[in-house]
Amino acid sequence: MFTPHINAKKNDFSDIMIMSGDPLRALYIAKNFLKNSYQVNNIRGMLGFTGIYKNRKVSVMGHGIGIPSCLIYIKELIDFFGIKIILRLGSCGAINKKIKLRDIIIAMGACTDSKINRQNFLDNDFSAIADYELMKNAIIVAKKNKINFHVGNVFTTDIFYRENIKFYEKIEKFGILAIEMETSGIYSISAQYKNVQSLSICTVSDHIKTGECINALDRENSFNTMIKIGLESILLI
Repeated sequence: MFTPHINAKKNDFSDIMIMSGDPLRALYIAKNFLKNSYQVNNIRGMLGFTGIYKNRKVSVMGHGIGIPSCLIYIKELIDFFGIKIILRLGSCGAINKKIKLRDIIIAMGACTDSKINRQNFLDNDFSAIADYELMKNAIIVAKKNKINFHVGNVFTTDIFYRENIKFYEKIEKFGILAIEMETSGIYSISAQYKNVQSLSICTVSDHIKTGECINALDRENSFNTMIKIGLESILLI
């Protein structure tokens, strides 16, 4: 069952989908965490795989950068392939000085400067929130493994390179933990379907206030903790 952006067959995907912006991270997860994984999508280099994690069938796929990109893939995955659970495993930039590099952010909600949610919600504000069951499971796994994590609000932005420093000061005062580029859109589209759950978990790869960052090589190993939380939390469903 091909779509304009996915060339998988109808039953190639699990109903549980792990997603990341970088398709190479999807490849990394498939190769290092899933057994008997096989590739199910390669259109535009947006790699997708399906495999087994501890007797549970799981799929993993990239979604690109930003809300417009990820919503294209998610809508097609839901409408044509029956995806029921979406777990984003991504990176983010911390705002709060108490948060350190490599900390885990579990996004309970997501503010945004994007207009996409408003367009879909008749020009009203939509409270983009995580699925409670998925969030609870991720917290259980993180606590059990004594992982340093934070739960709260993130900010989903359309602007990666922002010059207005006052913006960061303002959102920090409102308790925003970190900035990323997809979560608000993922939570919004999931809410439009009665039987779709979603959660965004991010690793702090850089700190906007201190200027610290993880280099590309270290990111691979640093993200293993986040991947473990995501996969282990799936087993609690």
